[in-house]
Amino acid sequence: MSTRDGNPAVGGGFFSAITSSIRGWGTAVHKSVHGLLGYEGLEVINPEGGSGDAEAEAERGRWKQEDRDSYWKMMNKYIGADVTSLVTLPVIIFEPMTMLQKMAELMEYAHLLDMADECEDPYIQLAYTSTWAVSVYFAYQRTWKPFNPILGETYEMINHNGITFISEQVSHHPPMSAGHAENEHFTYDITSKVKTKFLGNSLEIYPVGRTRVTLKKSGIVLDLVPPPTKVNNLIFGRTWIDSPGEMVMTNLTTGDKVLLYFQPCGWFGAGRYEVDGYVYTALEEPKILMTGKWNESMSFQPCDRDGEPLPGTELKQIWRVAATPENDKYQYTYFAHKINNFETAPKKLLASDSRLRPDRYALEKGDMSKSGVEKSSLEERQRAEKRNREANRHQFTPRWFNISGEVSPTPWGDLEVYEYNGKYTEHRAMVDSSEVIEEVGINSIEFNPWQYGNLSVE
Repeated sequence: MSTRDGNPAVGGGFFSAITSSIRGWGTAVHKSVHGLLGYEGLEVINPEGGSGDAEAEAERGRWKQEDRDSYWKMMNKYIGADVTSLVTLPVIIFEPMTMLQKMAELMEYAHLLDMADECEDPYIQLAYTSTWAVSVYFAYQRTWKPFNPILGETYEMINHNGITFISEQVSHHPPMSAGHAENEHFTYDITSKVKTKFLGNSLEIYPVGRTRVTLKKSGIVLDLVPPPTKVNNLIFGRTWIDSPGEMVMTNLTTGDKVLLYFQPCGWFGAGRYEVDGYVYTALEEPKILMTGKWNESMSFQPCDRDGEPLPGTELKQIWRVAATPENDKYQYTYFAHKINNFETAPKKLLASDSRLRPDRYALEKGDMSKSGVEKSSLEERQRAEKRNREANRHQFTPRWFNISGEVSPTPWGDLEVYEYNGKYTEHRAMVDSSEVIEEVGINSIEFNPWQYGNLSVE
């Protein structure tokens, strides 16, 4: 049994496989910059493997030279460090969306979870759910950084596939978010935290988080461990993103699992986007072969114990990426635009909602200067709120999530898990039953994440 490039796909060894995948990152064409004064030895990676030299590639990208040089002088002292919350970043690298909204992008193809809930075959069920987890990577290839949420900031979404979605920034140091979504077929719960390593012109991102999906009809619980991600050519060259490594989804109820290998980008783009793997029984016997590209489609086919397709069967496409807008500045899908607009906002939107952030909204409208000013203002207000809380010996408590006391191990470190407390469901039921009709929009509600309400004396 092997994946497309011969890497072993045996479930029991996935942690060591992840480690080896990380060591092999960046197998595309690497070149060091020697001709640019002050940047000798800086790595520039061209995923297309073109014949141009590193200096020519380094001059390409979104940065103006003076901005690029200034940013490099600021950042080169952080090489080798986790920069998750160390530095203030310029608006030029941001997209008009927050991390809380980005968490909601996993809901674009949530119909795959609905199909899994209705499926009787436990292995095809895992093919549906793991494909759902793969589907978001088309959105994750965007090269823009989302805004870091303010402590207490939230994001709500309705009017998509019968789903109610709520996410909240539950910690500032370290930055952590929690999210909950559900409809008649499933519940989705995530505690999100990342660990990074800055390498000069690239950034490695390790998802120290926990994602759980419960299918309501069968009651099975699924656990997801995604692959790490690498952002290449952050400052010099054209920025691009790769997620080489293994994704593991485990049925915690039965022990069955899916192991999918995300191929690293090789010479001249070989292998880029490709995903291969198997659905295994709890005894690590392959049952379903899975293959595709995370930016196009995924297919599956029943297989024998050697991982070979069963005679008389054929590949069946399970998912294909939806059509996208042409020449969109931020590479947004139609669903990403829906996440940002107020058509997916519920009645009586919380004032802490990401849509209302003045820096995000200014960037969406193309006013980068105003966005930078508003971003600095919000960050200073956040620092002032922290000083005030500490002076009054107050402790921040999230509104919609509780810290569970559970510590979950991940391949990249332990994680304190937050759990949904059910209060948002009660809140929404009360609001939706009311007859109050009010305008919901950027001009009618002032952004205010500092609605801590549950402050307690230590």
